[in-house]
Amino acid sequence: MKTAVILALVSVAMAAKLPTEDLPVAIVRSSQVNPDENGAHSSDFEAENGIVFQFSGKEAEDGGANMVGYFAYPQEDGSLAEVKFVANENGFQPESSLLPVAPAFPHPIPQFVLDQIEFARLEDERKALEDESEE
Repeated sequence: MKTAVILALVSVAMAAKLPTEDLPVAIVRSSQVNPDENGAHSSDFEAENGIVFQFSGKEAEDGGANMVGYFAYPQEDGSLAEVKFVANENGFQPESSLLPVAPAFPHPIPQFVLDQIEFARLEDERKALEDESEE
């Protein structure tokens, strides 16, 4: 049941971005394997307009579910938006070239910052020497 709801929501969300003159859209492929005695399940869906949604999973030891999957849909510019994902005890973990990426770290440190760090180091050394001489 949850699978059908997720599939329906994803399909509606993706289809909402497509021109309405292309509707109705034929289903090219649709298969669903309900959970077996071990909790394994899967779903595979494709529409003629390029929307694809696939996932498979199994029941986790703690009672949750572990899943891996993929979905794709055509964008207005003709390119294909693709997302691979894992969903497990660590949450939903998507992977896609469409997702923003943090800048590489460490990023270049400006020279004035390096100079300030060196100045602070020298001040610490000077203060330590003063403290030693006072003893």
